[in-house]
Amino acid sequence: MKALETPEEKRARRLAKKEAKERKKREKMGWGEEYMGYTNTDNPFGDNNLLGTFIWSKALEKKGISHLDEKDLKERNKRIQEDNRLELQKVKQLRLEREREKAMREQELEMLQREKEAEHFKTWEEQEDNFHLQQAKLRSKIRIRDGRAKPIDLLAKYISAEDDDLAVEMHEPYTFLNGLTVSDMEDLVEDIQVYMELEQGKNVDFWRDMTIITEDEISKLRKLEASGKGGPGERRDGVNASVSSDVQSVFKGKTYNQLQVLYQGIESKIRAGGPNLDVGYWESLLQQLKAYMARARLRERHQDVLRQKLYKLKQEQGVESEPLFPIIKQEPASPSDSSLFSLPCRLDPEESLVVQPGPSSEPEAEQDAEAKAEAEGEAVLMEEDLIQQSLDDYDAGKYSPRLLGPNELPFDAHVLEAEEDTHRLLLLRQQLQVTGDATESTDDIFFRKAKEGMGADEAQFSVEMPLTGKAYLWADKYRPRKPRFFNRVHTGFEWNKYNQTHYDFDNPPPKIVQGYKFNIFYPDLIDKRSTPEYFLEACQDNKDFAILRFHAGPPYEDIAFKIVNREWEYSHRHGFRCQFANGIFQLWFHFKRYRYRR
Repeated sequence: MKALETPEEKRARRLAKKEAKERKKREKMGWGEEYMGYTNTDNPFGDNNLLGTFIWSKALEKKGISHLDEKDLKERNKRIQEDNRLELQKVKQLRLEREREKAMREQELEMLQREKEAEHFKTWEEQEDNFHLQQAKLRSKIRIRDGRAKPIDLLAKYISAEDDDLAVEMHEPYTFLNGLTVSDMEDLVEDIQVYMELEQGKNVDFWRDMTIITEDEISKLRKLEASGKGGPGERRDGVNASVSSDVQSVFKGKTYNQLQVLYQGIESKIRAGGPNLDVGYWESLLQQLKAYMARARLRERHQDVLRQKLYKLKQEQGVESEPLFPIIKQEPASPSDSSLFSLPCRLDPEESLVVQPGPSSEPEAEQDAEAKAEAEGEAVLMEEDLIQQSLDDYDAGKYSPRLLGPNELPFDAHVLEAEEDTHRLLLLRQQLQVTGDATESTDDIFFRKAKEGMGADEAQFSVEMPLTGKAYLWADKYRPRKPRFFNRVHTGFEWNKYNQTHYDFDNPPPKIVQGYKFNIFYPDLIDKRSTPEYFLEACQDNKDFAILRFHAGPPYEDIAFKIVNREWEYSHRHGFRCQFANGIFQLWFHFKRYRYRR
């Protein structure tokens, strides 16, 4: 097209190109449409250099580059623009990195919050399980108290009595299953599973043994029902009825170690196998042996608990501790012992086992084997032996408490004379005959009233200060004694500016004492019209504390407590109380709180 165009067309093309270049330049300079048609000669501003580039001569002189020509200035401006562009990219990159770090930090905080919530939820689950366990124990206590106890209640009471030093349960736990029906035992198995889940691994061996024994009793009762109805329960058992009594006589009376040796021997016999081995018979023996092993474990555990509690009782009473239950332990018998092969074999024509004749064929051999096993093994003490030994110790006077001397009594012990105690006992008996109510004593009523409304932020307070050199004029007429008391201290957090800055609810500041509640009991005051008084005295060794002394009159001595020395709130709106009613002197007060104001 350029080769065929005329000179006029060529000139018009170049002018159009120049105008397009000028328009682009003006757009780059930020000119609007209203300034696009201006030229150096035709513009309303009277500027002959309107289309030229503005050069700030003063700024160039100040920078010392006024000697540069236009081309060098353009190159310098390009370098400055490129540097600005690189700096802007760096700023954008830093901003993106900051946003990425902020997102990662928020993600870490979210993960920490999730872990904290998971830990809190785990703690809440443990508290909920503990609450359900305590409620189950409380329901058991209520049912036992009302005389409608279930078997699981008796078992729970038995296992909880092991942790108590004074509670003693004489009967072995599996004796609670006597007289239960199949439905009762099935309910007991479900209740045991609930207790195993709530206790979270505690006493798991005890509950597992009880489950095994209960399931064995259920299977026995069902076999009896099936045999009574003429069902095939006896053939399914694998043990003939004529041999079952002999098997029980072999298992009965043996220790857990001896039964474990029998269990291992039968297992090895089943694993060895053989062409004439009746697997059903030996597996049925294993199932019965598990129940006997569980009973033996519970029996030995029961004897150990009784032995430990009897030892503690003798230690508390100062009785010389002798071997309570002389038990001779020896190495357990090997699997090749005659006790394994004394098991009665099943009399099937197709089975020929290398075993000795059972006790059903030779009663004398059975008695000799049992006597030998008992002599070689561990002497098992039954419940009757423990009861007899306890009765012998009681008759020998070993359960009588040791007489304490005056110097061995504690400082705050309240000693009664024999005549005073007898007189008081007679009065209580007469009152019981008249009213028929022996639920609460006077002290119990006082303590119950003093504990009313006790919150989680309150604790029992008993920092008593001894008062020396105090003489009473009425001491020769009345026997001086200390009054009883139940005091409470109120603590909490003080959220001042410093604590708000350095602590939060997850990491709270140290608790401070915010007030006290004193409850002093004066039930036997001689002069009922005289109101007890209190005196606040300074503490000589520490100015931050004070001595609060209470004075009532005969027959009560003064009593003093060490408290924090701060200004009290005497307004009833802030919980102040000072009254004497029903034999109780109450002094409740809180400390003043000073709030900072500019």
